[in-house]
Amino acid sequence: MNAGPWAIVFDLDDTLYLERDYARSGFIAVGDYVKKTAGLTDFADRCWTCFQQGTRGSIFDEALAGYRIAIEPSYVRELVRVYRQHEPTITLADDAAAWFDAHRGRQRVGLISDGPLICQERKFAALQLDESVQAAVLTDRWGRLYWKPHPRAFETISETLNTRPRDCVYVADNPQKDFAAPLELGWRTIRIRRPLGLHAGVDVPAGMTAEVEIASLAELDSILESWQEQQAIGRAA
Repeated sequence: MNAGPWAIVFDLDDTLYLERDYARSGFIAVGDYVKKTAGLTDFADRCWTCFQQGTRGSIFDEALAGYRIAIEPSYVRELVRVYRQHEPTITLADDAAAWFDAHRGRQRVGLISDGPLICQERKFAALQLDESVQAAVLTDRWGRLYWKPHPRAFETISETLNTRPRDCVYVADNPQKDFAAPLELGWRTIRIRRPLGLHAGVDVPAGMTAEVEIASLAELDSILESWQEQQAIGRAA
C-alpha cells in the first residue's frame, strides 16, 4: 500500500496484543511471589479463575479469601506492586506483527495508551514497539487526569508526527473512552473488536464510537485506501 498522508496511531491493550495475556503473565509472577512468601502453590490459577469469571479490581483479595487465612492489607498492596512491576511475557497479535512488518519505514506510526506508567512502559518494551513506533504517549506520565478521553495526548501526537488532525487515524478497542477526543479533534477513527478483547462486548450509542469497525488489522489498509480515494475525489470535485 502507498503510505499516503496518514499517520496511524494505535491504542495498546487489546489493540496490538491481548490484554488477557498480560493479566495471565502478571498472575504467574504474583503466584511465584506468593509461593515464596506464603507457601501457597496455586495462587496464580486462582487469580486466573477469578479473571475468567469477570472479577476486576479485587482479584487478589478474592483469591486470598479462598484460603481462609488472615491477610494484612499491606500484603495485597505488595502483590499489586509485583503485578505492575513484573516483566510481562506477551507478544504482538499476529495481524499486528504482520502490519508493522509491512509498513515499517513507510508509514508514520504513533501510540497512545492509558494505564499505570510502569505497566505500560514494560508492555511497550516487551513488545519491542520502539522498532515500529515513531511517537508514543503513555498518558500516565502526565498523571491520571490526562488519561483518555482527555485530548492532550492526541494533540501531542499530531504535532510530533507533523500531521493534520484530518490525516490522523486512531485505532483502538474501547468505545467508552477511546474515540471521544479524536472525533472531537477531527481525526478518523477505527475500532478493532477482537473476539477475546476485554471490551469486545461493549456497545455505545451512535456518535460515541468509531467510524469503522474491524476484527483484524489485516483489514486496515483497505479502509485507508478507501478514505484516500474519497479525499482525492473531494479535491477533484
